[in-house]
Amino acid sequence: MLLHVDSRFLSPYALSAFVALKEKGLTFELSTVSLEAQANLAADYRRQSLTARVPMLEDGEFRLSESSAIAEYLEDAYPERARLYPQDLRQRARARQLQAWLRSDLMALREDRNTEVVFLRPAAGTLAPEARQAAGKLIAAAEQLLPADGGELFGAWCLADTDLALMLKRLQYDDALPPRLAAYAERQWRRPAVQDWLARGRRAASA
Repeated sequence: MLLHVDSRFLSPYALSAFVALKEKGLTFELSTVSLEAQANLAADYRRQSLTARVPMLEDGEFRLSESSAIAEYLEDAYPERARLYPQDLRQRARARQLQAWLRSDLMALREDRNTEVVFLRPAAGTLAPEARQAAGKLIAAAEQLLPADGGELFGAWCLADTDLALMLKRLQYDDALPPRLAAYAERQWRRPAVQDWLARGRRAASA
């Protein structure tokens, strides 16, 4: 398999697909795409990618874009491997609900605290009013969803834990993030698959 990701390792969606492959223990290669050079808009890439974005997964002659679709494909194609989503039907639905919400809402926060803040540099300035409102919404949801003991969302790790941690990491330089949530995000960040991604990003930034 071949996974196409952004050359700066800043895409949260590429991270999610990368972690999915790693957690499944699957063998794959990486291809980096320069979004700054608009390589994702090149004719050859656009012919293969429905969205002309990253990530894109190649599995033989099969091509799949959009990180949620990639994760679900891997879950169904390799059920004998480590799970990406809870076994329980309702918990699995809730995990996917959370992922969909994180990717479709909270735009003001995502714009104010982009992934350069997560992966490369401290945030500059305070949150804008709209971003602070979105941060409050995120924090309220996370506090409601996470168990009191600070463990994973659904008892055992799932891909939604990584996605939630990334969103919380946008607030890592702000006083808005409660310590319990900061500790949860940091623990998710220590998973080997995430650490692998972070190391690749550091190498790309220093090149």
